[in-house]
Amino acid sequence: MRVLAIDTALDACAAAVLDAERRDLLASETLAMTRGHAEALMPLVARVMDAARLEFSDVDRIAVTVGPGSFTGVRVGIAAARGIALAAGKPAIGLTTLAALTAPHVAGGFSGTVVPVIDARHGQVYMQVFGPGGRAVMPPRLASVREAAAAARSSTGPALITGSAAEAVAAEWPSDEPPPTVVTTSAPEIVWVARLGAAAQAERALPRPLYLRPPDARPQDAARIAHR
Repeated sequence: MRVLAIDTALDACAAAVLDAERRDLLASETLAMTRGHAEALMPLVARVMDAARLEFSDVDRIAVTVGPGSFTGVRVGIAAARGIALAAGKPAIGLTTLAALTAPHVAGGFSGTVVPVIDARHGQVYMQVFGPGGRAVMPPRLASVREAAAAARSSTGPALITGSAAEAVAAEWPSDEPPPTVVTTSAPEIVWVARLGAAAQAERALPRPLYLRPPDARPQDAARIAHR
């Protein structure tokens, strides 16, 4: 199975092509960025496909991160994945950024609890808790930094905190308790988006945005024209 993976949900614009059966990463590229994903994505995808020497019709599915993350970035990635999937007649697979951040630690054999935390600003994080073997202990949620630390501490066994807010959450850890392992990263590795995409059940992983909270932007009521 060949998977084209796309990630624009956080602080990167990334794409990769994975041959899952051979476990071979055919091509990948990641650009660190906080904005400008819409302009960068399709040229980046074209370069990755050229490097893999494949046409869109040669891939079996398209995997994309669906959030939580930047509202604009999530929409850009999902729109691109859906468009490519429709044109190629292949399924599009949606994966959370939280699962993609967790995957390398589960695959690496970490036996405790993995808590991915993404900075949501205003003292809040997007978070989830995964137990041994990658089993989801709680669904994705928006929480305060302190609530995230409490959720990580309530788990059994050692804890690993990863993501852009990992250090902030770890700072809430009591000094008289064994500290967690901290792995700070601003975006998931694109290869893990591809690997999760290859393993996912297509009918249960539709590419729908996962926002967890309403956007910061609000319509300006004073500028609206009254309806008659």
